[in-house]
Amino acid sequence: MSWTKGFITSCLVLASLLFSSEAVPISVDKTKVKLPEETVQEPPQSVDTGLHYDRYLREVIDFLEKDQHFREKLHNTDMEDIKQGKLAKELDFVSHHVRTKLDELKRQEVSRLRTLIKAKQDVEEGNGMAVDHQALLKQFEYLNHMNPHTFEVEDLDRLIKSATSDLENFDKERHEEFKKYEMMKEHERREHLKTLDEEGRKKEEEHYEEMKKKHADHPKVNHPVRFILKLIYTLTELEKIYDPTNEEDDMVEMEEERLRMREHVMNEVDANKDRLVSLDEFLTATKKKEFLEPDSWETLEQNQAYTEEEMREFEEHLAKQEEDLNQKTADLQKQREELERQQQQLNAQKVELQQVEPVHSVFEGNAIPEETHHNQALTPEHQPAPPDHQEIPAAQNDIPPQDLSQGHPNQSQNGQPMTHDDPNAIHGAQQVP
Repeated sequence: MSWTKGFITSCLVLASLLFSSEAVPISVDKTKVKLPEETVQEPPQSVDTGLHYDRYLREVIDFLEKDQHFREKLHNTDMEDIKQGKLAKELDFVSHHVRTKLDELKRQEVSRLRTLIKAKQDVEEGNGMAVDHQALLKQFEYLNHMNPHTFEVEDLDRLIKSATSDLENFDKERHEEFKKYEMMKEHERREHLKTLDEEGRKKEEEHYEEMKKKHADHPKVNHPVRFILKLIYTLTELEKIYDPTNEEDDMVEMEEERLRMREHVMNEVDANKDRLVSLDEFLTATKKKEFLEPDSWETLEQNQAYTEEEMREFEEHLAKQEEDLNQKTADLQKQREELERQQQQLNAQKVELQQVEPVHSVFEGNAIPEETHHNQALTPEHQPAPPDHQEIPAAQNDIPPQDLSQGHPNQSQNGQPMTHDDPNAIHGAQQVP
């Protein structure tokens, strides 16, 4: 009994000590206590528009939304009024700080464009290509390059119209470019097979089918509406099927897949087609079946970018281009040969002219050069006549008329003139003393 009483007493003493120890405050240096770091979730970045002036567009919109007046107008203006330029007129009412920042953004963008265009022009001229100045100027359509210093109403109007037009055509142009990329890749694969023997082609085909099967054997990809609307629009889903270290994965196809997802989401969520997702549209999309019960996403290998007919037309187009290029090469070769032949003829004529040089005589002082003749001795008819000499007709120059009449009485009597053709007349003339 006493043992039990002593045990209870000791327990009570121990309990009182424990309670008293907990009641005593303990001084703690709170500066040395490491609190768990709170992870701050950054807002998701907006989807890249794919425009070459995407950064400039984002920065302008971000600074304009910092102005309360402009932000209210932006949210209360429908898309048609924005396209017609009604929103751009509100730029005159934004704060001075925002206008100053917009001026700086424009100067930076103009400088960037000038640098890029100059580099592009140098490359084209270096390769002997004709510079398309109209295409270069088209790069400035979204801003007024005539005024590179300040951001005006016209700049905002141009930016809105250019972005709207370019975004409407962006998806279509991108699909066409990707289709050409895929067809060119397939064309090169087929051309490579033609260079191999039967055994090599068989091995290459087996390897190609193995890579296709390996790429298709991946986890299912969630429907893009679910993970985009849950604000995790990253490459997480695409990393399930695309790995840059894998031979069978093409990063160009991954980028196309990402853009296809963006386009699909905008088509399903953007109800008023203003290329913006409002809060109401967001909440409406969260109630859709695709969000609550998402199905799997069909990837590119399940939706081939081109048909076999399109592939055939593409190869015919390539063959026609190659034929035209070969013809131009042959024509240029003929022109070169003709120019070389003409140059050789000109060189030969130049040598001939250099060989035939005129003889130049040199005379001393005021000496007069003597006339040279082929025959040094002058004939009597070429000798100078005396001063009292009279010209005699050529027919009577050698023989007097009376001697002619005596030598030829018959002709004289008959009144026929004598000519030098008569041999007797010539003989008679020689006998006259």
